[in-house]
Amino acid sequence: MHMSDALLSPVVGSAMCAVSTAAIAYSVAKVKRDDLCEKKVPMMGVMGAFVFAVQMLNFTIPATGSSGHLSGGILLAAILGSAPALLSMSAILIIQCLFFADGGLLALGCNIFNMGVVPCLIIYPLIFKPFIKKNITPSRLTVASISAAIIALQIGPFCVVLETLASGIVELSFSSFVLLMQPIHLAIGVAEGIVTAAILCFVYKTRPEVIENSPNNAAIAVFAIAALLAAGALSIFASSNPDGLEWALEKAAAAIDFEKEPIKTAFMPDYNFKNEEAFGTSVAGILGGILTFLLAIFAAFVISAVKKRKFS
Repeated sequence: MHMSDALLSPVVGSAMCAVSTAAIAYSVAKVKRDDLCEKKVPMMGVMGAFVFAVQMLNFTIPATGSSGHLSGGILLAAILGSAPALLSMSAILIIQCLFFADGGLLALGCNIFNMGVVPCLIIYPLIFKPFIKKNITPSRLTVASISAAIIALQIGPFCVVLETLASGIVELSFSSFVLLMQPIHLAIGVAEGIVTAAILCFVYKTRPEVIENSPNNAAIAVFAIAALLAAGALSIFASSNPDGLEWALEKAAAAIDFEKEPIKTAFMPDYNFKNEEAFGTSVAGILGGILTFLLAIFAAFVISAVKKRKFS
């Protein structure tokens, strides 16, 4: 669901960058105010790397010729809380954009909003948390995960539709674009909800305190190993079918030039070397996970240092 610059006008792209920047600023302020940063620094980095890795694992959607991947916003929020989750998701999307040409620079604000702000700051507190507010159980976690993921994967893609049509760069019918985007992302949302529920139920049974935003070394180690496995090994089996957004645009017969030169910082466009070596995807997955980990850690330390300096 990563939008490219080819879909957006400068006005819409800039406006969404401003909106996402405001959301990030709010999250930074909340992390500072709630004193969340220091105790969550390692978990923010590891969860960012883990979600970066699972976003590379495109799975085929049967009978459509399309594929989908987990967004991970609800999972991040359930483990980290809303504000730290948005910061981790922003780190993921920035690394994907700058170094792997996944999502354009102009579209970065849209992607952070659609894949970060919507699930982490809107859907998680309004849909997920009420299910588990009184009592956390595996059944409640399952219902919360599936419901939140489905709704997030309906609102996010609908925002993509609105942002694309408001830009006016691509000639599309609103009704046809919506009727293509929403059902395909409903299927992706169901899959994401099931996987998110399975992960959270496993975490709850083994380390229940993690769901209540109290990270520990065991959970950090498990997610770090899982990130390496997903990025280094499982990513080579990802589906090559177009993702939900590309599929919808293709079906809507939208004439779009996606073959623009990636920004100069993108040293592995499309998560591979230029000669598309067999192990390139694994290298990209591991390297991207490490970069995401470092960026999330750096952001957390900066916030912590600013807070200490302010109150010293």
